[in-house]
Amino acid sequence: MTAPYRVVAVSGSLHEPSKTTALVRAIAAAVAERAEVELEVIELTDIGPSLAGALRRDQLPAGIEEKLLAIEAADLLIVGSPVYRASFTGLFKHLFDFVGQYELVGKPVLLAATGGGERHALIIEHQLRPLFAFFQALTLPLGVYASDTDFDGYVIASDVLHARIALAAERALPLVGYAASRPAEQLLVS
Repeated sequence: MTAPYRVVAVSGSLHEPSKTTALVRAIAAAVAERAEVELEVIELTDIGPSLAGALRRDQLPAGIEEKLLAIEAADLLIVGSPVYRASFTGLFKHLFDFVGQYELVGKPVLLAATGGGERHALIIEHQLRPLFAFFQALTLPLGVYASDTDFDGYVIASDVLHARIALAAERALPLVGYAASRPAEQLLVS
């Protein structure tokens, strides 16, 4: 028996309730249906006020440092943000500004986003993927975008979205297993 995968889901939403949080939780649940996982969900609505005043990692409270260590130690990151002014939220970026530059090398990252309509779907390709490319993370090829029409309130109501979530989880797991079996030190170039 292998150890459960450490899955950390990060919601960049600044609101509660949140469609973005519902989406990242649904993706995490789909992964958990297919593999044994230890799941931690990090919501900016909970930690955002503690991030806002810090300019350096050593200025963060201990609770935020624990969240950063969880992100860095994850076997799979699921990250999602609502589209906000054509990008991800500022606090979402601020959180990842504190992540060690080489701590996500080779780490599988499943990208997700929510927006008012289908026109915002390219946030995954034009905003999220470049951010995690900086970290040399393994951004998974299939991201999950959801628009307002995919929800009934804050509950996913679209069968098409459920199918996309299931497919993303299914396709992610072989890459998570591969990445988890390789020491990160092998991936770093000196």
